[in-house]
Amino acid sequence: MSTASLDIAPAAAPLDSAKRRQILDGARRVFLAEGFDGASMGEIARAAGVSKGTLYVYFDSKEALFEALTLEERAGLAEALFRLDEADPDVRSALRQLGISFLEAMLAPDHVSVVRMVIGASEKFPRFGQAFYEAGPRRGAARLKSYLDRQVEAGRLVIADTAVAAEQFLSLCAASMLRRALFSVSGRPDRCAIEREIDGALLVFLSAYGPTGHSSRSAAATRD
Repeated sequence: MSTASLDIAPAAAPLDSAKRRQILDGARRVFLAEGFDGASMGEIARAAGVSKGTLYVYFDSKEALFEALTLEERAGLAEALFRLDEADPDVRSALRQLGISFLEAMLAPDHVSVVRMVIGASEKFPRFGQAFYEAGPRRGAARLKSYLDRQVEAGRLVIADTAVAAEQFLSLCAASMLRRALFSVSGRPDRCAIEREIDGALLVFLSAYGPTGHSSRSAAATRD
């Protein structure tokens, strides 16, 4: 069967994952440049280097394409960032490393643009915001909760509700700087500023949830 016939009748064979990736990459460029409302399927097809017919074989609407793109990006980010060694006894170091990586990812210009784009589209399509949240923030918080559960069991932390604590830690890490980035209040902070932000988040978090007599010393330990 020729490539041309695959474009005409792809249902006869598995969809090409490389072609799907090509379409998503093209869509990403268009959505970031034009926003959800400004983007068209024709423009996306041109950016992806595929025919409009092929585009509709993979995604039957602009909404489906937008949702697939944002879900994939957020899920991938959660998978990449929230890899915590539950057996590592140095909780402060593990959380510090996670916090720095997380904040750097949140402040990446492309990520800030995606968040703005999803927020803008969510007023018209609320499911976009919900799906984006489920694939990214909620998945990341669930992974962090699992790590915190193990640290509580090991006696390294004292937390009554690890689900709440996970959300609190991520908010402490990112809320202030991400909010400024979303509103273009200031330029992207450098590594030193990010580390200071995370050290402050750790001071608050470990003061609340570290074992008695341990949290203050840990939070004030020599910086990496």
